[in-house]
Amino acid sequence: MSENRNNRGPLRSSIMTKGLDRATHRSLFYAMGWEPEHLDKPLVAVVNSFNEIVPGHIHLNQLAQAIKLGIAEAGGTPLEFPSIAVCDGIATGHRGMKMPMPSRELIADSIELMIIAHAFDAMVLLSNCDKVTPGMLMAAGRLNIPALVITGGPMDNGCFRGKRVCYTDLIEAEASVEKGEMSPGELADFELVANIGPGACALMGTANCMNMLTEAMGMTMTDGALTPATFGSRVGLARKAGHLIMQLHDKNVLPRDIMTMEAFENAIAVDMAVGGSTNTCLHLPAIAREVGIELTMDTFARIAEKTPHLTLLKPAGKYFPRDMYEAGGIAALMNELDKNGKIHPDCATVTGRKIRENIEGREISNKDVIHGVEKPINPKGGISILYGNLATEGCVVKSAAVAPEMMIHTGPARVFDREEPALEAIFGGKIQPGDVVVIRYEGPKGGPGMREQLLPTSAIIGMGLGLSVALVTDGRFSGGTQGACIGHVTPEAYLGGPIAFVEEGDIIKIDIPGGKIDLEVSKEIIEQRRKKWEVPPHTALEKGSLLERYRRIVGPAIKGAVFE
Repeated sequence: MSENRNNRGPLRSSIMTKGLDRATHRSLFYAMGWEPEHLDKPLVAVVNSFNEIVPGHIHLNQLAQAIKLGIAEAGGTPLEFPSIAVCDGIATGHRGMKMPMPSRELIADSIELMIIAHAFDAMVLLSNCDKVTPGMLMAAGRLNIPALVITGGPMDNGCFRGKRVCYTDLIEAEASVEKGEMSPGELADFELVANIGPGACALMGTANCMNMLTEAMGMTMTDGALTPATFGSRVGLARKAGHLIMQLHDKNVLPRDIMTMEAFENAIAVDMAVGGSTNTCLHLPAIAREVGIELTMDTFARIAEKTPHLTLLKPAGKYFPRDMYEAGGIAALMNELDKNGKIHPDCATVTGRKIRENIEGREISNKDVIHGVEKPINPKGGISILYGNLATEGCVVKSAAVAPEMMIHTGPARVFDREEPALEAIFGGKIQPGDVVVIRYEGPKGGPGMREQLLPTSAIIGMGLGLSVALVTDGRFSGGTQGACIGHVTPEAYLGGPIAFVEEGDIIKIDIPGGKIDLEVSKEIIEQRRKKWEVPPHTALEKGSLLERYRRIVGPAIKGAVFE
């Protein structure tokens, strides 16, 4: 690979722009208004996930312009192309929720396709929401050209009747209407103010959580995760990203130099400290796989054991992402962890500095929002891994969002072969205190697409059952889930995992502190049921469809639901 005249990093684009046999290539650039000197500079992709269907992405065009300005100021040639982005909130509750997980792989694949097809020298990945940020990080690790992520930032909270609110409050209000505690007209008023503007939903959802972990991993700038979407400083960060990508290119600093095992351990430590989404157990292993690192659930369990839980955002707590930003953000939280030996401070970052340098002097300004290690919310991390005869290969629970009285729970199974009948039963008053709701055939293959079960979990809370009813599924949960909700049960029902053999009334015992989940049915009876079991007809798919192809190649949830 040739070097440019400024002794910068390798110009991969020279295979496309240099030589007599590249006259047609250059001419195609000139047709778009570029000039010869632009082709002598590094060609930097700006991958923009803007669209007009996702609140977290509706404002990204302004950030893309700032990124491109920064790249041009620093001596590069910025070239923008789009990425898809699915809104989980709009997709939820219908067959659309089968699509977000496949979108992660499509995002990574499409970026790989565009970058290789057009021989880019570097890329800035403009993201914000659930599957987009991990998909983009997967592409960065796979391609291993200079890259960084810049996110759109969190939405601010809404306000209803003098109370600060967000997306999940609105879902729980739907149950209030079912119970007659709120009128449909009042709900309509609530809808207008719950989600107040652009940005990732104002809670500890997967979107904000993955953006936090991207900062912890060193793949975005300090305060890149939590600077609010509407702040002018968010535009400033975008412009700075344009400068930084040129520095990364000049020094040929690559994603695999940053996304090391220690960086992933930092991300998991922050995940545990913030009580993050269980979806991180899908996304971090998938990203790690792209750089040749294996993250097992044992890694999560090991780090959870030694990392205290320090902050509790909505819906499990009362604080919002902006509160955490104003309390010091990820930098202050990581500094607190570093002072107590809980992270690796010498990891590289896209800023050109070590984590230690990025977080130096950043102190927690409000210990009601971000607790100190000396007085944690919980001495152990906010995600727990459970094993037992119901999940022989493991399952996941956001223990940070589980009430103390539900940490150990034994009750009869109420079994549903999909989300919809379960939701109908919850709203219909058919679920009783003490029950364990089982929703199966929602795994990566069974769904397929592993739909999140946000509506059933929120319905349980809204119907006043959050302190008495557990939910177990081979599907996944939103980061906005709260309660005793156990997901990613592996092996999944579609593959004949034990969850497929649970029958109505069977007793299920959940012991989150002990890391166990068991079906209190003898091995002999389970084996008898196994022999009679058949895949339900409702799981059939049209041959050749996206979801049918996804089913054929997706792997187990406990390993990140990556393509095998």
